[in-house]
Amino acid sequence: QAVLGLLAARDETVAVAESITGGGLGERLTGVAGSGDAFLGGVISYHLEVKKKLLGVDPALLEDENVGPVSAPVAEQMAAGVRALLGSSWGVSLTGNAGPTADKGDKPVGLVYVAVAGPDGVTVEEHRFRGQREFIRRRSSQAALALLRRQVLAVP
Repeated sequence: QAVLGLLAARDETVAVAESITGGGLGERLTGVAGSGDAFLGGVISYHLEVKKKLLGVDPALLEDENVGPVSAPVAEQMAAGVRALLGSSWGVSLTGNAGPTADKGDKPVGLVYVAVAGPDGVTVEEHRFRGQREFIRRRSSQAALALLRRQVLAVP
């Protein structure tokens, strides 16, 4: 509610690109009355092809064993991609591993990257959450909202 109110007051919008949360961030945003004033929509990019085709993520990053889908560069490209695709002021992305087992490249359970793309570029945060799958997914969406709020407040 706080971040949507802030965006609406500034006549700005947000779009989301979700992998780990599978639509959970969009659900949290649309659960707020009046969210349509600032929330444009999103892309659930669970499959690598969606990341490539819709969000413009570089296939070489996704296939690189040292980078892969759960990485800061992919989160950056997802956030920038959804911002461009939907024409929003801000783009938010989440990619990570909620478990129950390690991901491609042995990325540990709980490793999450959150990115926010805005007028001044892209900011990425790495998080390492512990707990069950749903807890990790919920904490991921909360981290995304917090980062978005901080980034919006940082731009005059």
